[in-house]
Amino acid sequence: QVQLVESGGGLVQAGGSLRLSCAASGRISSIYRMGWYRQGSGNQRELVATITSAGTTNYGDSVKGRFTISRDNAKNTVYLQMSSLKAEDTAIYYCKANGDYVYWGQGTQVTVSS
Repeated sequence: QVQLVESGGGLVQAGGSLRLSCAASGRISSIYRMGWYRQGSGNQRELVATITSAGTTNYGDSVKGRFTISRDNAKNTVYLQMSSLKAEDTAIYYCKANGDYVYWGQGTQVTVSS
């Protein structure tokens, strides 16, 4: 089993920045990819960014150039640095880990005021 705990969400003005963290615990040796997904009101959950254990990153088209995903292996933590935030970035952001199974965090709310 893998447990994921997200933090760092909140309210920010458009154009501002925010950093999300996702700390993994448990059977972390099985994890080969972690990432962030988001779900806005009335929308389907969508890819934000992923990073593999080798450091390969992938971004959703809507966040390319504005968001950066990174990981600290010593802390078993993945970060999402979000800049130039827009109102349409408002959503619940979920951390996901791919290992023996797929694991999800509980989500953290990000609200961008215009």
